[in-house]
Amino acid sequence: MAVHLLFELLDLLLPTACAGCRTGRTQLCPVCRTALAATRAGPAGPQPAPPGLPPLHAAGPYADPVRRLLIAHKERGALRLAGPLGRALARAVHPLLDGRPVLLVPMPSTRRSVRARGHDPTLRLARAAARELRRGGHPVRAAPVLRHGRAVADQSGLTAAQRRTNLHGALVPRPGAARLLTGRQPVLVDDLVTTGATLAEAARALGALGHPPRGAATVAAAVRRRQPG
Repeated sequence: MAVHLLFELLDLLLPTACAGCRTGRTQLCPVCRTALAATRAGPAGPQPAPPGLPPLHAAGPYADPVRRLLIAHKERGALRLAGPLGRALARAVHPLLDGRPVLLVPMPSTRRSVRARGHDPTLRLARAAARELRRGGHPVRAAPVLRHGRAVADQSGLTAAQRRTNLHGALVPRPGAARLLTGRQPVLVDDLVTTGATLAEAARALGALGHPPRGAATVAAAVRRRQPG
């Protein structure tokens, strides 16, 4: 509650247009906040799915205002959006929980992108989602257990098959990853899924470590979601 009040105070002192609709004088207006909170998590993922992609849920489609909110958080440093976006991610994770302890594993950012952005957006969302799930009584933590083991080409412009080739073998466990995973089921998390290549590579890396993920969850999906039912 104190953090929420602090953010409201900052909005009053440093008013800015809503990142979702670009109107008003607050970073997340009531209308966009309601739209984000109303997203309904469901199965998602590209069809056909890349080999090794675990069961995947997304909070909603990659459409405005969610699209604009994710871009503002990731590329423009709108860090106050981490809370509401993290709650959306928590809703996508929730169907994968079965009462056992879970470790949310964010897709790793490169050192270069973290330096350029000034923060690690996916790790921030993973931690926000874990806090939300713990408030609901679920034994969930978040930790960056994967890193890039080699350089990869820019993914933009690559086909799904080219992305899989580009990423294969690129992710490796961080030192101490096995200790963090012991006794916890890993669930992969990301802000957005497009081809699923990154999540499939992360699943391969965890499987090679002896800890295959229970599933994956994202805030948004850039592909058609299957309706729950």
